[in-house]
Amino acid sequence: MSLHFVLDPDLTPQLRAEIVALWVDVTNAGGAVGFVPPVTAADVHATADPTFAGIADGPDRLLVGYAGDRMVAVLIFSDNRFPLKAHWCVLKRVMVHPDTQGTGYGSALMREAARLGRKLGHEALHVTVRDGLGLDEFYRRLGYREIGRLPGALRLAPGDDRDEILMWLDLTPTD
Repeated sequence: MSLHFVLDPDLTPQLRAEIVALWVDVTNAGGAVGFVPPVTAADVHATADPTFAGIADGPDRLLVGYAGDRMVAVLIFSDNRFPLKAHWCVLKRVMVHPDTQGTGYGSALMREAARLGRKLGHEALHVTVRDGLGLDEFYRRLGYREIGRLPGALRLAPGDDRDEILMWLDLTPTD
């Protein structure tokens, strides 16, 4: 089944709850979206609530992917909130439901983000990736390139520090 996407859906209490549930499921399946498993909805709300405020009150934008009526993918176009960086944005909380892994939904979500990024006037997209999960290879296949690393920037547990990998996709025409 292919995905259909909605940019800036109404951030209803139901959609907020669905996003938090997805965030919990992704984290508890080992996904790198700001937490280390196990987490509960209460844990995620500490980060989700301010994130939702940035979407509802602006300037951030929410992209949701649906398989039929089921929400299965989410990402946030996060505004840099700094005029000298207004020509690019950061993609945050890139999530695809764990039971849809391997279906191509992640690639479809990122292709849609690139398409919309161009439409929104961005010249580039930036993501940060937790090292050790192979996510950098996923982004490389989509045209992103590594532009730097923050060594040991992410402490998952005592003695388990990971690099944060900075990835960049140039959206400007290559012609």
